[in-house]
Amino acid sequence: MPMLKRWNILLLTLMMMCAGLPALAQTSRSGTVYSPEALQQDLRFLREEIDRIHPDPGLFVSRETLRKAYAAVEAQLQQGMDQDQAWRVFATLNPVFADGHLFVVYPDWQALTRTHLAGGGALFPYEVQVGAGGDITIRTELGKEAPSALAGTRIEQINGVPAARIVRELLARTGGDTAALRANVLSRRMWFAYWKMFGAPEEFDLALAKPTGLVHLKLAASKALPTSVTADGTNQADGFGKTFRFELLPDGAALLTINHFLWPDKQAFYAFTRDAFSKIRAARVKTLIIDVRDNPGGDDDMWKTGVLSYIADKPFRNASSYVKKVIAGRASGSEKVGDVVHGFGDTWVEPDLGNPLHFSGRTYVLVGRMTYSSAVLFSNVVQDFGFGRLVGAGGYARTRQTGGVVPNILLPNTGLQITIPRFVVDRPSGEREPALVRPDIVLPDSPLDRRAIVDALLVHDRKTRAAGADPGAVPGKAAGT
Repeated sequence: MPMLKRWNILLLTLMMMCAGLPALAQTSRSGTVYSPEALQQDLRFLREEIDRIHPDPGLFVSRETLRKAYAAVEAQLQQGMDQDQAWRVFATLNPVFADGHLFVVYPDWQALTRTHLAGGGALFPYEVQVGAGGDITIRTELGKEAPSALAGTRIEQINGVPAARIVRELLARTGGDTAALRANVLSRRMWFAYWKMFGAPEEFDLALAKPTGLVHLKLAASKALPTSVTADGTNQADGFGKTFRFELLPDGAALLTINHFLWPDKQAFYAFTRDAFSKIRAARVKTLIIDVRDNPGGDDDMWKTGVLSYIADKPFRNASSYVKKVIAGRASGSEKVGDVVHGFGDTWVEPDLGNPLHFSGRTYVLVGRMTYSSAVLFSNVVQDFGFGRLVGAGGYARTRQTGGVVPNILLPNTGLQITIPRFVVDRPSGEREPALVRPDIVLPDSPLDRRAIVDALLVHDRKTRAAGADPGAVPGKAAGT
């Protein structure tokens, strides 16, 4: 089976909302208001599309739980709503789906943000780290990459509302496999979710936790363009260097950072990794660290060709088995539209042992808060075939991943977008446990200091070697046999 293309759900190509569909109740200053009938039609459309595309909507949540969630949404669609109000209702399905490839979102949130700011609007002034338990910690000022002077400070209240209550409301509308992953997803764009949930006030009164007690900080909302809008590597002319980086480290080590397995010019990525492994060979590197902590996925061929061709020493495959839904355009003589097909991952890739740049030293793969989709498949392959050891905190994403996301599905009236996967794959070993990505070496990963885990791993590597053990040795598994 051709493996999953365009896994990254955040970079799907978007289309214009269809015209001429059911009637609008009225218009208001907050935007078009949709009638209860139009909203109900959107819900029916959502359910029909999920049934049409998804191979098993009850895979990660019981069908009874899903039925109750649909009923709860339907009960709230009894009055006219604008798009923001509709999102607040429809998005309550997102955590119920419990799948980072299945959720309701705004189409083109980046364009919405630019338009909002260009029109004189403003946003929550900080990038933060949100905890699943409800805490909010400041990381940077909005639009800046350098840590804020308040980095690490916990926000207890926003405009008089307890932070825990705000986080609870936002997480109740955030998608992802687990509560921990949903908190990390929210952390990346809390400013956007806050705007769409609570509005965009011109000023903020933040109650900050200090050793002496709560300290109030009053400041204007930010007019800055968030870095997640400006620094999206696949859309920025200068984004390549932010997305892919290579660095030689002391003591015969190297760090290869890959923040995406999706790039418009794949040959540029392949040239980058070829140059990196040339430098690894020239510098006689013995320890290679591959960082995919911020990698939400992409195309499998990028890590097969760009990474595994240099480190794989035995045949490998992406997955052991799959289940897929046959949709229009994907049918064949033996597979009809609507069929649910079960199969086995029987496409094996031979290692390129003749590659003069083949690396046979110690390999570590850093996994973390945003490792997802094809990046999880990559980490599964590395772990199952013993090509390296996974390092990090773990516990965020499932090893069993959905994929083949069908893009450009807009609800016919509100224009909200739903992404739906059409198949599910099991890791190469075929094992279902552990259900979540579990690193071989567990190390803490600070959201305030990305380099800390790299330094800690290098210390671990040196100490283990000094003790006479090979810290990178991993007994390879005959996955799928």
